[in-house]
Formats: sequence, C-alpha cells, structure tokens
Amino acid sequence: MFRKKLLKSLFSEPVSSSTKSMILLLARLIFGFLFLSHGIAKLHIYSEYPETFPNPIGIGSRLSLWLVLFAEIICSFGFILGSLFRLCLIPMIFTMCIAFFVIHAGDPLATKELSFIYLTVFVLLYITGPGRYSVDGFLKRFL
Repeated sequence: MFRKKLLKSLFSEPVSSSTKSMILLLARLIFGFLFLSHGIAKLHIYSEYPETFPNPIGIGSRLSLWLVLFAEIICSFGFILGSLFRLCLIPMIFTMCIAFFVIHAGDPLATKELSFIYLTVFVLLYITGPGRYSVDGFLKRFL
C-alpha cells in the first residue's frame, strides 16, 4: 500500500499551480540574489574596473562594465520582484551568453560552469515566466 502511494506521488500526481508559483518564487529569490551579489561585488571595486574590464563586443571597457552592472543590479531587482520579468531577463541572458561564449570561451568547463548555470536558469525562467507570486502575476490578475 505504501509503495503504491509513493510511486503514485512520484510519477502521477500533478503539481498544483500554487506549488509551481512557489517554486518559481524560490528560484527567482535564490538566483536573483546570487546574481545581484556579483553586481554588488563589482560595484564595490568599481574604481579598479573601468580600464581593465573586458571589452568583448568592442564598445569600450567602461560601457561594458556599466551594461554588466545594469544587468546584475537593476535587472536583478526586477527579476527578484517579478516585475517586467521577461524584459529584465534579456540583459541578464545576454550578459551570461557573453560570459560563457566569449569571455570564458577557451577556459575549462569548471571555470565557465557558473555562467552556464545562470544562463540555463535564466532561459528556463524566461520560458516559464515569473509565476503567480510576482508583480507581473499580481498585475495580470487585476488588469
């Protein structure tokens, strides 16, 4: 009897909409604050970065740094809150694409795996959306 219930719960029970939204909220909080911490770390040592920051797309080191700070700080807040969610994810995904495919292109997987993890999570969340427990979800219900 127990085995049958266990197998049923593992393989055939659908996950409720509120449970999915809670999982999306947790993913937004965890990955959003982790990503934000990278931006805050760069901001704290900003004075060392402007001339030495990588310039992978040829727009200058200073502008590249500003765009990364925008993605890692401003867009992270929108991501965490689920506000303009997909719009905020575009710079975040772009930043991780550049980090993975350009900046760390020749590096071993162990070096570039963090950018790949962020990229994967951001693309998956772009597809799924922010869930019910978000600013966008709240506005969707009331508009």
